[in-house]
Amino acid sequence: MKMTSYIENVEEWQSEFKFSIPIKIRFSETDMFGHMNNVSPFIYFEEARIEFLKSVGLFSMGNGDEGIPVVADLQCDYHKQVFFNEDLNLYVKANKVGNTSIDIHYLALNEKGEWCFTGRGRLVYIHPTTGKPAPLSEEMRTKLVNG
Repeated sequence: MKMTSYIENVEEWQSEFKFSIPIKIRFSETDMFGHMNNVSPFIYFEEARIEFLKSVGLFSMGNGDEGIPVVADLQCDYHKQVFFNEDLNLYVKANKVGNTSIDIHYLALNEKGEWCFTGRGRLVYIHPTTGKPAPLSEEMRTKLVNG
C-alpha cells in the first residue's frame, strides 16, 4: 500500500477512527469508464466532516459560538479504484486539534475492508465578521479529541 505523508503508523492511525458514514457511489459521480470521478471524494469528505462535527455538537448554526469552521486545505490520496454502485464506509476523525484549527483525517473502506482512498484537511475556526482565526474553547477541543 502506498504510504502518505500524514500517516506514520498505519495500524495505529486506522484504529483511532470511531465515526463513519455510509457512501454509495452514484452514477453521476462516475466517469465514462464507470469508475468514481477524482473530485467525488471531496464531496464525500464534506458530508462526513459535517456529520462528524454534528455528532460532537459542533455544527449547529447560531449556537452563540464566536466562530465558524472553514476549510483551509484538503487533499486526497487514491489507493484503489471505486466503481458505480459500490458501498463504502467513510471514516473521519480529528487527528490533531490546535488552538484555532483542526486537522481532520479520512479513510474510505470498501465492503471487503480495503482502503480505497484516504485524505486529510485543515479546518480553521474563524470569527464570522472579522474573518480572523478564533480560538477553540476547551469544551470544543475536548469534544473533538474524544469524538
